[in-house]
Amino acid sequence: MGIDKQSDIAADIQIGPTDAGMVRIYVAAQGGIELPLDFDPDEAEEIAEELRAAAETARAMSAGNKPKPKRR
Repeated sequence: MGIDKQSDIAADIQIGPTDAGMVRIYVAAQGGIELPLDFDPDEAEEIAEELRAAAETARAMSAGNKPKPKRR
């Protein structure tokens, strides 16, 4: 499955620090799938920057797809 494909699979995500000084992204999906993903703080900040950039791009794409108001 590619990143641009929709899926019917539902998942929950939790993000927080671990007692080992890492940042954990914990994903739990249907069927008992659990993915604890640990990152050092620098990696976590890089991921946050990528999320912000993706959100900005998605917002721009969404705004470009909205119908423009009709002129009178």
